[in-house]
Amino acid sequence: MRVIKQKPMTLGERLYIFEAIRGLWTTLKHAARGLFCYDSLPTISYPEGQPEVRNTYRAKHRLMLRPDGTPRCVACGMCAAACPAHCIFIEATQSDDPRIEKRVMRFDIDHLTCVFCGLCVEACPVDALRMDTKVISLEHRTRDEFVSSLFDLTNWNPADYPDDKQSQMAPGGTLNKQALETWGMEVK
Repeated sequence: MRVIKQKPMTLGERLYIFEAIRGLWTTLKHAARGLFCYDSLPTISYPEGQPEVRNTYRAKHRLMLRPDGTPRCVACGMCAAACPAHCIFIEATQSDDPRIEKRVMRFDIDHLTCVFCGLCVEACPVDALRMDTKVISLEHRTRDEFVSSLFDLTNWNPADYPDDKQSQMAPGGTLNKQALETWGMEVK
């Protein structure tokens, strides 16, 4: 066992007056900088200027689409089971496509109770749910508007995700025609 001896405090340190004055001086420097050198502050004039959001930031959810425009979700319920806030609600129905057993009929996410942990994204076995929209500011007038429905979650533009191959396979993407041919569907 090692014993570390502390040096005794001086009289000035025991009075704490000089430390309090030093802290006030730091506060005054920052206040003066905000008053006289406003342009040098590391701030953004929100909402005119939006902050830079990285691709890995957990933002608002989106559901991935198949090349024919239907959601990739197979309604397995893994995301709802993994969600610690219990904010995901799913209803399934039979799929018309024989390759897919079920399809999602209702998919709602309540963003008022969501903690944006990303466990739902990790639990999805078919990579149908992502949190890469870069939408970090959710403002609505009523509580019901914070619930994202299936339409809201699938209403995204592939042009917003130019580097994502899976997003480009969705309708409107650059790889949609090749993906439709691979799926054996008729290209329009």
